[in-house]
Formats: sequence, C-alpha cells, structure tokens
Amino acid sequence: MSRVLLQTTGLLILSNVFMTFAWYAHLRNLGGKAWYVAALASWGIALFEYLLQVPANRIGYTELSLGQLKILQEVITLSVFIPFAILYMKQPFKTDYLYAGACILGAVYFIFRGPGR
Repeated sequence: MSRVLLQTTGLLILSNVFMTFAWYAHLRNLGGKAWYVAALASWGIALFEYLLQVPANRIGYTELSLGQLKILQEVITLSVFIPFAILYMKQPFKTDYLYAGACILGAVYFIFRGPGR
C-alpha cells in the first residue's frame, strides 16, 4: 500500500470519527436542547472533521481518482458508523449492516478494478 493511500485513509478515518459525532451524537447528548444548540455544537465538532478531511482529499487526489476518493470515504464512513451506532448510541446490531457492507465492497471493486472501463 502506498504512503499516499495510508495517509489519506488515516486522515479520513479520523475525519469520519469527528463527522459521525457531529452528525449523530447530539441525538443522545443534546436531545433535550433546542436544535440550534445542537447545530452549534455539531459545527464546532465538524470544524475538526474539515481540518482533517480537506488535507486527506488533497493528499489522496495525487494518486487516486475522484471516484476512488469518494468510495474510500464511503467505506470508511460505514466502518466508523457501525461501531459508533452499536457502542455509543446503543443500537442493536443488524444484519443489514453486513448487507450494506457487501454493497459497498461491490462499489470498491468497480471503482478500483482498473482504468478505462
């Protein structure tokens, strides 16, 4: 695996952790607060997401296509979201998570299979 892919993946994983908390943690932690309080808290968290995501995409785009970057992001999003949903949000595990993962793996295959198709 190339250094660029490792750096991009690492930064996107960290970025997605912040993104997932920004998008969903307020449902657990700020459910009794006004929506704008949750929005402001989420924006504060999302700043850190962008501080990681923008350089990740700039680094990744030196070797990956735009489509490859997007599918990598989706794989990471699902990989971060499922443990977050189960461990932090206390949601039950669903086999649909596995089916969604299988669909994403199909997308990975098609996007990374080679040039000119």
